[in-house]
Amino acid sequence: MSDIFGKFDHKSGKRSSGDPLSDLAEATRLTGLGRLEEATAIIQRTLTGRGGSHTPTPHRHGAAEPSPALRVREVVENVVRGIAPVLKGLGHRQPAPAPERSNGGNAGGPGAFLPRSHAVAAGARDYKLFVPSSPQSPAPLVVMLHGCTQNPDDFAAGTGMNVLAERLGLFVAYPAQSRSAHPQKCWKWYDPGDQGRETGEPAIIAGITRAIMDAYPIDPAKVYIAGMSAGGAAALNIAHAYPDLYAAVGVHSGLAAGCARDLGSALMAMQVGAPGLGTGASFGAPVANKRIPTIVFHGMEDNTVSVRNADQILAQAEAAGLTASAERFEGASDRFGGHPFTRTRFTDRQGNVVVEDWRIRGAGHAWSGGKPEGSYTDPEGPDASRAMLDFFAEHTLAKSH
Repeated sequence: MSDIFGKFDHKSGKRSSGDPLSDLAEATRLTGLGRLEEATAIIQRTLTGRGGSHTPTPHRHGAAEPSPALRVREVVENVVRGIAPVLKGLGHRQPAPAPERSNGGNAGGPGAFLPRSHAVAAGARDYKLFVPSSPQSPAPLVVMLHGCTQNPDDFAAGTGMNVLAERLGLFVAYPAQSRSAHPQKCWKWYDPGDQGRETGEPAIIAGITRAIMDAYPIDPAKVYIAGMSAGGAAALNIAHAYPDLYAAVGVHSGLAAGCARDLGSALMAMQVGAPGLGTGASFGAPVANKRIPTIVFHGMEDNTVSVRNADQILAQAEAAGLTASAERFEGASDRFGGHPFTRTRFTDRQGNVVVEDWRIRGAGHAWSGGKPEGSYTDPEGPDASRAMLDFFAEHTLAKSH
């Protein structure tokens, strides 16, 4: 059968018209349905000339045939317009929007979960702060950045971080992305204006962090940042922009710092990784000239953010220059539980673990070991929250102020 989108190849399961405009119209249609992998494949075939022989598009009598360069430009512009609404959601295959819980993040436990707000020159954001009933003196602080469509209560409930923080006497802050900043409440990790030091969202998050440090007995050597998906990518941008503020970073289902410059490169990075990253290419966000202790979690079946991005985070952390030791867990264990996984720990010359990589088989785009009360969680584990806190506990920031 055929239609305005071209012929359907029953053997390959793909349409192929040979006409770039028709192929890109089909890519736009698939994108609107959330079928991003198929849409990306069509775009790639079209722009590289692998879609079959070219059939000129009919044009009005007497009208000049558009030049190939102009046609390609029009094709790309049409595609960008078509995929922009989906890219604003950064590829999440979204369930129903998370309810705006007021107290779910605390799960009825002790400690206080307080609503706060902070403003700096770059802008303002609300946030929730978990204050343990018996904090360490001074206490560590963990800043948690949620993923798209989520909010602080949802993210706290799903990660179970407040329960662990109460047990260990930690403070945990959950900045909230606003709908006015992004319709799907995604952190804008792909925007150069939101990647660097003292600009955009990094300046806002750093401002929130400093405000908490001023108001509570926080140990300045034990401040950490972590995030999920868009929040994970943002956390890496911020950690690299502020290596003097954060002692370590945790990234779950995220992307390397500065791996995208706009929505188009964001989609490409999510699907196949950032081209050239780790091979000397230059990207949007400045990367700190020091190794940032980094722990990475990524599901091997993640169809929203390719696992290749975890490899690129390791490359950015210069893991190749460290000594690697891999442990494979084929079944649930008393300590970690859950899916089979491989944990690789990278140590420096002093024997300190400075990079840790967890790859979970059978897991998708969800917080490993999370609670069913939150969105984008996989309760089977292993427990990413516990592993991140264990990793953070091994790292302190040199006191230079």
